[in-house]
This record gives sequence, C-alpha cells and structure tokens, in this order.
Amino acid sequence: MPEEEILTTVTALPPVGISTTSPTPFGLKAIDYTNYTIRLVDFGVHKGNCSSLPLPSLSVDNFTDRTSFSWNYTDAAVLVACEKPVKSLQYVDINDATRNCSINREVLVGSSSSDENDRKRYSYYYIESGDLRAGDLADDCRVDKVFPTTPRPGSRDTNGENPEHKSNLSLVELHKKLEYGFFLSWERILCEGCTGLGRCSFDYGYYKVKCNMRPYTYYVFPRIKIPGLFLGARALCGFLGLFAFLIYKFRRRHLSMFDTIEGFLQSQNNPMPIRYSNSQIRKMTSGFKDKLGEGGYGSVYKAKLRSGYSAAIKVLEKSKANGQEFINEVATIGMIHHANVVRLIGFCATRSKRALVYEFMPNGSLEKYLFSQEGSISLSCKQMYDISLGVARGIEYLHCGCDMQISHFDIKPNNNLLDENFNPKLSDFGLAKLYPTDNSMVSLTVARGTMGYMAPELFYKNIGRVSYKADVYSYGMLLMEMAGRRRNLNACADHASQIYFPSWIYDQFKEGKEIEMGEVAVDEKEMVRKMVITAL
Repeated sequence: MPEEEILTTVTALPPVGISTTSPTPFGLKAIDYTNYTIRLVDFGVHKGNCSSLPLPSLSVDNFTDRTSFSWNYTDAAVLVACEKPVKSLQYVDINDATRNCSINREVLVGSSSSDENDRKRYSYYYIESGDLRAGDLADDCRVDKVFPTTPRPGSRDTNGENPEHKSNLSLVELHKKLEYGFFLSWERILCEGCTGLGRCSFDYGYYKVKCNMRPYTYYVFPRIKIPGLFLGARALCGFLGLFAFLIYKFRRRHLSMFDTIEGFLQSQNNPMPIRYSNSQIRKMTSGFKDKLGEGGYGSVYKAKLRSGYSAAIKVLEKSKANGQEFINEVATIGMIHHANVVRLIGFCATRSKRALVYEFMPNGSLEKYLFSQEGSISLSCKQMYDISLGVARGIEYLHCGCDMQISHFDIKPNNNLLDENFNPKLSDFGLAKLYPTDNSMVSLTVARGTMGYMAPELFYKNIGRVSYKADVYSYGMLLMEMAGRRRNLNACADHASQIYFPSWIYDQFKEGKEIEMGEVAVDEKEMVRKMVITAL
C-alpha cells in the first residue's frame, strides 16, 4: 500500500492498542469526527495484488482496551484451508483472479503453513454476514485466519442492496473490501461522563453524545420498597388460594365422574360382570408388566384370572365425557353375549381408577393381518372371507338381536379382534350408542368414529340423519380393505388412479376388468369379488 495514503499520527485520537503475534502495524486510513469512527487497514494488504493478505488474524480479543472502543464491522473474511475442492457461493477461490488483480499462489498458501503437504491444499475465502459457526464450514476444512471487513460506501446495486453482503463475491471484489479496511468507534470513551447521570446514547441529528436521565421511578423505588413487599406477599397468597381452588375443582370433577359411574352401576338390575378392586387388577396384571397395546382411551395389559385363564385389561387413563366411555362399554358388551362380540368379564370402578376386563384374544387385531408387515402371518382368501362374515354377524346382532339397538360407530380393523381360531369379535364400544329398536335415528351432538371409516352423515349434517346405517358404511370400508389387502387411501400407490382404492376398484368393475390377484384359485377369486361387490 503506498505510504502517502496512510496517516501515521493523529493527536486528537484517543489511544488504542492492538496486540498481535506479528509486529506488522495497522495503517490509519480515515477519521470521522461526526460519528466517532476511525478506519484501519493492515499493512499486509496491497492494492491490486490479490496475493497480499492481512498478516495477523484479528478479533476483538486483540484489543488492549475493550471498554473504550467498540468493534464495528458487518462481515468477516475467513481464510480456510481444505483437503478437497469446495463448490459453494460462500467460498471464494484464491485462484479466482482476473487481469485487474495479480495473484501469487505460493504467497497465499505459504502464508498459512510452511509444510510441504499444506501447499497442496485448496485455499478459499469464506464470506458470510454475522458470526461464523463451526457447522458452517465444509468437511475437511479448517480456519487459518479471520479478517474483519466493512462494506465500502457507494457499493450499491440497482435495487439499493449492497452486493458485498452477498455470498457470490469474486476474489477481486473481496480483496477490495480488505483494501478498504474496517471501522472502530470511540463512542464508549465519551460516555464516561454519563456515569451516575443516566444512560448514554448517540444523537445522530446533532452528532454528539448525550446522557438520558433515568426515569422518575429509579429514584422513588427505594421509597416504595416496603409497600412493594406487602403487595408481593398479597399476590403470593392470592396465587396459593387460586392453586387450592383449582385442586378442589379437579377433585370435585373426578368425584362427579365417579358418582355418575356409580349411579349407573347401582341402577342396573340385570346380571352384571364381576366387579374387581384396584388391588385385584394390579395383581392380575402382575403390576401392569405385560403391555399389549394402547387405544384411544388407555392402555391394554395381559392378565391372568384366578381361574387360570388369560384376560386383557384395558385401563382407562384418558377418560372423557364424564366417564361416558366406561358406561358405554359396560352398558353394551356387559349385557350381551354373542360369538362375534368380545366378552366383558368384569370391571373396576374406584374414585381414581377405571378398568375393563375382557376375554383374551391371542391373535390380536385384524389390522396386523391386512396390511403387509415383515414377519406377519398372511391369511388366505378363505380366512378373510370367513372373517368378513363373522364381522357382519356381529354387527347384525348389535342392530337387531338385542333388546336395545346398538350402533358401534367405530368399526375398523383395529377394533376387530381374532381368537385362537381366527374368529372375529367386535370390541371397543367406547363410542357406542344405545336407543330403542323402534327408532332408527340417532341423536348425536358431536361426530364419532375414525376418519376413513366414518359415514358422511356423521360430519355433513345436510346429507341426512344419523342411523345404524353408519355402521354399514364403516363395514363396507373395512370390507374393501380386507379384499384389497391395503389401506383405502394409499399415497404410495403405483398409479395416481389407485391412490383411493374404492374409486379405482369401482372403475375396474365398471369397465368389466378383473382384479389382479396373482396365482389364486378360481373359487378364491370369486370370494374376493363378492366381498368387493358387497363393499360397494
């Protein structure tokens, strides 16, 4: 850098020391007394020579007096050495020179290491606004030096933005930033006169430092300290009182739920399932050790009855609607007996615990046999056909075979359990609704069921009244999945037309095409065809 461009002595400037490992000084390029800043440039940077670098790596820790001067820059140019080439707009290749800027690769690489192996590395400038984080560096790259930079005045594009803030700079543009230097501000040293008088700030209208007086509350606060403590104590007492009230309401809510359930149990004159205590439930499940699964209202555990038979106990942990799901279960399957409806053996109803004891179904739910899972048993078409008939018989019994008509409202693969002989049994009657047999319409305040299996009238009120036919619709969707061995809505289907299976299979039948089922017997194809037609 030409010496005539560097000011070496300014008597009006407060003293500042910069400590580096190199004796190379910094040149003073400019002083702005209106905003209290100076601009410094390293002697190692030479105009028009892209091989020249700021010799010392500079950070805020290099300043001997941090309290008087503030670090004022927006970007940092970081010299990095990489084992492999890096292709990124944030990495400026040191060889990216033009005829406007000479370059000496040996100077650039040799400035960071004298090792012969390091000379074979790829060197880049990494340019990024803000602080550099370790995760920002590419793999196999390390930081050699860090140089502060400041955007040059007048470097604006047609949109009013500063292109030097962007990460697609050339080596020439980046070196011009290093030639321009960086700023330091001595505003802080001028704020020493504000000590004890208020907050120091810079008035850009008059270009001077002023002291803002503290607010009135700063001086009167000591006078209100004792009243403040009194108000704080009152607030604490109020908080404790509110907390006690919430606990009281919570306990009353659970007591009200228990009273509702207990009132229902006392009003039943028909033979009821066995009532167990909480300790008996814990003993039968061996401390809730063997968990079978988790449903919408709680977890299911395997248990052993005193008679030696296995059972499944559902502990209701997410009770809603004032215990209504518990009442629904006991009021429905607790009163009926059918080969295709799971049997309720007993229940537990205390103030804080509710549980239902069912017969154990060793083959689990139908869901795991419908959709392909690694290691799962594949059921034959004949078995699927028999299961579909069993589910239909169970639904028919709920609608026509009881003293009260029962709508299940949640028929899906997960709620159809299979015994040791793969006979299906309907389960999970938490959403069920009982109503007289002479009334086919059901009054519901909210929609019930699972999306994908719910009848449209359950959430579109203008279609029609809700009735037992909602279960028929759900059964049709279940039957469609059983026939296709896939979910009705499958975003991963081979063709877009197959994403929604019911529409696709309807078009297939409409066009007279057969269902592709691979190598199966003719009678099995006929069974699947009957299932699809029934579902449609």
